[in-house]
This record gives sequence, C-alpha cells and structure tokens, in this order.
Amino acid sequence: QVQLVESGGGLVQPGGSLRLSCAASGFTFSRYAMSWYRQAPGKERELVAAVTNTGGSTNYADSVKGRFTISRDNAKNTVYLQMNSLKPEDTAVYYCNAGFRYVDYWGKGTLVTVSS
Repeated sequence: QVQLVESGGGLVQPGGSLRLSCAASGFTFSRYAMSWYRQAPGKERELVAAVTNTGGSTNYADSVKGRFTISRDNAKNTVYLQMNSLKPEDTAVYYCNAGFRYVDYWGKGTLVTVSS
C-alpha cells in the first residue's frame, strides 16, 4: 500500500536548522513530482517547495526562498527538505505530497516548532 512517512521534525531555536525526510513506498516514486506543504495553526495548508520527478527543477514559496532546499533521491525513494535560518513563523505541521497526473498521495505530517 502507498505510504509517505515524514520524519525529522522537532523543536528548534530561531536561526537553527532542521532536515525533514519523507520515505515513500507502494508506488513508482520516480514518476511523481514531490512537494512539501505546511499548515500552521488556524491557517490553510500552503505549498512550501516542490521538485519534479527527475529532480531537475524546483520551486519555492517566496517566504522560504534562500532558506529552504528541496531535494530527492530516487534510488532511496526519499525526498528531503533542508530548512535553514528558521523563523518562528515557520512553525507548522509539514506534509509530504506525491503528485502524478490526477493522483495525489499525502503523508501524515511532522511538526516543526521554532521557538526560543
């Protein structure tokens, strides 16, 4: 069955770094574009970063450009989100998404809290 399992979340101080991972199984990972979304309390889910199926192209929300980097390893069926210079406003549940044509898969999310 399809699984997307996020890990790497936690509590970090402002200015710190975290690396999120999303391990995929149950589908042909290399066909799917992969994305990270986040949802802060009381706010709608928003796209943070996305990478094409080959890893050749990425895009980012303006709020994270220059601080976050999305990457993938198709040999390991894993997508990553390196988050640097974290700010309190980055606090949210971060979700992994796999998309191909009209198919979407979601993980259950990992909580990132940026606080001193």
